[in-house]
Amino acid sequence: MRKTLLLPTLGTLWLHAACDMQIVSLKNSAERTTLVLKHDKHCEVLLDHNATYIALRSKVYAEMNLTKETNATTAGTDTPVEALISLAKSKLGSRYAPAKAGPDHFDCSGFVYYVFKQQGIKIPRASLSQSQSGEKLTREQLKRGDILFFDTHERKHINHSGIYLGEGKFIHSSSGKAYGVTISDLDKGFYKEKFRWGVRKIEAP
Repeated sequence: MRKTLLLPTLGTLWLHAACDMQIVSLKNSAERTTLVLKHDKHCEVLLDHNATYIALRSKVYAEMNLTKETNATTAGTDTPVEALISLAKSKLGSRYAPAKAGPDHFDCSGFVYYVFKQQGIKIPRASLSQSQSGEKLTREQLKRGDILFFDTHERKHINHSGIYLGEGKFIHSSSGKAYGVTISDLDKGFYKEKFRWGVRKIEAP
């Protein structure tokens, strides 16, 4: 069970009943909505990449979902690529932190490094080194599980990495609005023009 609160200019706030939450203050202006929340230790706050909604999720609920994913992986139903992607998705909402590589806080390359390491695949730690660790793949050659590389500052220097999910989506630890692990579009929006190439470290069937 969850409750819904509509917020002008911000979007939707989803409240799981298991969370004890209070809105301390709410200020609206033409350009900004400031929302101050107070919640107990059993909850965690998630903000989507485009800041269109805030989710206050029960940690117990999140752990149940993670257990289901883990059981599916250990049951042998996933290919190596699907197991890698399942692990990556289980970290959605984990906070961004410079120079961190898990298990709950990540910078961009630290997230990629952590996910591959947990699958027994050794890759470099930094995004620039990761981008030089295999044959370069064009957008058309990408498959699920490939590592993607971006020059977000357009300085002819790789400074961001993520993992391709297929169908024009990728998962990464963003220092932008989401400020954490999130899923973004590869073929439109900010990252379309910033993408440079991919590298394959694990073969899809």
